[in-house]
Order: sequence, then structure tokens, then C-alpha cells
Amino acid sequence: MERLVFEGKLPTYSAAEIPFSRIGIGFEKLDRDVFDPEKAYDKVARIGVKKTRIQSGWARTEKAEGVYDFAWLDKIVDNLIARSLEPWICLCYGNPIYTDLAKPVFGAVGCPPIATEKEMNAWLAYVKATVAHFKGRVSIFEIWNEPDCNYSWRHCENEEIDHLRNADEYGVFALQTALAIKEANHEALAMGFALGHVGDLEYVNRALATGLYQHLDLISFHSYTPDEQKRRHNAHQLKLLIDSYNPKIGLVQGETGAQSRSDGNGAMKGFAWTPEKQTKALLRGLVGDLAEGVVFTSYFSTMDMVEALRGRLADKASYLDYGYFGVIGAEFDENGRSSGEYKEKPSYYALSALASLFKGDFTTCRIPYRREELPSRRVNGTDCTDKTVQIEGFALENGTKVLVYWNAVDLLTTTYEGTISLQVFGQKNDSIRLLDLKDGSLYRLPEGMIEDMEHGAVRLKNLPLTDAPLVLLFQ
Repeated sequence: MERLVFEGKLPTYSAAEIPFSRIGIGFEKLDRDVFDPEKAYDKVARIGVKKTRIQSGWARTEKAEGVYDFAWLDKIVDNLIARSLEPWICLCYGNPIYTDLAKPVFGAVGCPPIATEKEMNAWLAYVKATVAHFKGRVSIFEIWNEPDCNYSWRHCENEEIDHLRNADEYGVFALQTALAIKEANHEALAMGFALGHVGDLEYVNRALATGLYQHLDLISFHSYTPDEQKRRHNAHQLKLLIDSYNPKIGLVQGETGAQSRSDGNGAMKGFAWTPEKQTKALLRGLVGDLAEGVVFTSYFSTMDMVEALRGRLADKASYLDYGYFGVIGAEFDENGRSSGEYKEKPSYYALSALASLFKGDFTTCRIPYRREELPSRRVNGTDCTDKTVQIEGFALENGTKVLVYWNAVDLLTTTYEGTISLQVFGQKNDSIRLLDLKDGSLYRLPEGMIEDMEHGAVRLKNLPLTDAPLVLLFQ
């Protein structure tokens, strides 16, 4: 970037300064009280994201049959709303007062209330009570979390998973839950699946075929992969399947992230993650989601915290399995609760830059361009010709057109820095800026990098190209 002329930082905005955004963040696992939200509220609000995913915690809310204590969840919802964030609720997990399987399980994770009619009726009553209680404050309710994953939809301990049976069961379960949501608040949006394996179209197809598709407004998927192109391909195929049932159902990326350390537990554990790779994964993945046209996309997560997906109450060590997906880092106390100073990571500032760039509404757009292969002294050769280069066009709310580009080399094994040359047509060429999303730095291109081709065309020569998204702004 030293060849460019630094002009300052992209202005960033808090949630209160952004009326609308399609970028959100996870504020999950407070049903299990794994971090102190009081230390995180202001930090999240300063990022500039809006939609904030929380989990309802049936077992924490209904500890005696028919008695609902929403005080703990009220406090979270109201604190988020007070900072202009928009909480949405994932309705989960099981409840030991109804389901024996849930009694020894930390947080009653993955114990669906489907074994008896009493369990199911209790669940539906809880759903109605929750939706009615938060009417006017929460408008989106997601039905369970990753029911296609073996940890999250269990009938007994150590069972052999019957995947297709589970799909049929989830379809019926979610259909009844969606009806309960609408009964409690007909204006609320019912979101299905929170799909753990976005490529598992057979599971989705079987569940939708129960009639579920007639009662959903949104379908969400999760994706944990260092390959954002695979993620986007799978999301695209998922939307095609959804459209075959009901094209009015919107697609949401509800949970995705990467770790900042290689010793973390949870998804992609053991991979060679670093803070830099986490930042690149965040940017590449979320830009891909936006280019694919999701209703909104949510990063997992706010905090470093325990994973606790297979925890046993009698075995504390079973849920002291720390994950480092947060854009905010923490230490941990003897009970696994995130403690100490909550400190922003590099990914925090990248997410803030991304949220500020895409604040408000925007559209994907096709900006005509042509890649050129010019001599490049910078690399002692020629511009990059790799087919892995990704270029996405957007029209921002303020009228600015942008091209977001990066070289999608393997995140875990390759770091890339080179150059690229582009002919761009039909854009304003008198005020082109380049934005580095990793830290929000804005640059002006020196004269030697810009050539007026006349008739609304411009040649941009030997632009920096890296494995993290850079943005050309045509203002």
C-alpha cells in the first residue's frame, strides 16, 4: 500500500447512527451464561452491525411447569435495543423438567421435546409465551439450532444418527412451531433450520416436504469452512431448492466464523488459525454472502467463549472447551465464563469497516470491467492472471459504486500479494479511492496508476491485490 496516497480512515458508525444494515453478529450462549453481556454491549454497538442473534434458553426460562421467568432475557433484549441493535431470537434448546434426556446435559443442548405429547405441548406453550412476551421488541424467531447436526437433535445418548428420520421429525416440529409463532404474533417472522450443513439438500428437501415450506418466512444456514467459494456455491444451491417450494422465503446466513487461534475447540479446530487469518475469513465470507444476495448475514461471534455443545453437568471439563471465534477476546475463569478484560481483535475493526461501508441498503450490480495483464515492476513480471481472483460489484445507498476484489487463495496455506490491472467502464473517474477493509484505511491512487481511456472508461494499472478484500470506490 506504500505506493498509494494515504488519506485517512473510512468513517465508522455505531448502530445508533445506522438505520438499516444487512450485517449482523452473534450474541449467543447467554442461555448458558457463558460471558458477561454488560462488558460487551457498548463494544458491539460501536461496530455498526444491527441484527444480533441471541438464544432463548427454554431451560433457563421455565424452571417450573408453566412458569416463565423472562427477566434475564428481558435485560439482554432491552440493553441491545437501547443501543439501536436489533435482537432476533433462536428458540432452543430442550428442558429437563419435561425431557429426561436433557437432565444431565449442560444447557439441555440438542434435546428436542418430541418424545411425548406433553413435551411437545409444553414446547409450543413456551414458544407462544416467548413470542407474545417480546412482541414489539423482537420480530424474528428462529426454530432450533442446527437440527441436522448429531449433537443438536438426539433421541438418546450415543445413538446412531438416523439423518433422514431426523429431517422428517424436524419438518413436523418446525411446522408446529411456526404455527405457534404466528398464533402469538401474526406479524412475527418464522425462520427455519439454522442448518449446520448448508450443502445437505436432502435433509432440507425432506423437511420442507412435510408442508413446512408453507409456514416459513426465512430459512437460515450456518457455514464453517475456510473456502468461501464453496460456501457461496452451497448457499446458491440451497436457495434454488427453496425457490422450488416458495421463492418468497428469504435466505439468511445466520452463523459463521473463524477462530483466531489454532488451539481452539469447535468448528475447524486444529486448523492453523491466526488473528490475521480470522480477519481475512470474516471479510471474504461476509462479502460473498452479500454478493449472493442473502437477506442478512451474521458473524459468529461477539465473544471468545466455551463451545459447550456436548457438555455434561456432572463433568465440568466436558464444557470447558474454549473457542476463539469472537471479534472480542477474553480470558476464562474456573467455570469457563469469559472473564478479564474484553479486548477487541483485528477482526473487530475489519467488521466495523465492512459494516460502515455497507451501511443502509445497497444492491449488487454489474460494473463492466476487463482484467488486463500489464507489465508489473512491483512483482518483477506481470499482473496476476490467477483464476481465483474474485471481483464483486455493489451500488451503495449513497450512490457510490464499488468493486470489491481479492485473490481467493487457500486461507490456511497461502498468503498472497501481487498486482492487478483493470479497465473499468461507465463510472465516475474523478474521485476513485481504494479502501483496505482490514483496517479501514482509505487511499488515493497516484497519477501513474490511472489512465483516462475517454468515453467514461478508465485504466487502473498495477493495483495492489491481496488475499483479503480491497475496495475500489467510484464516488
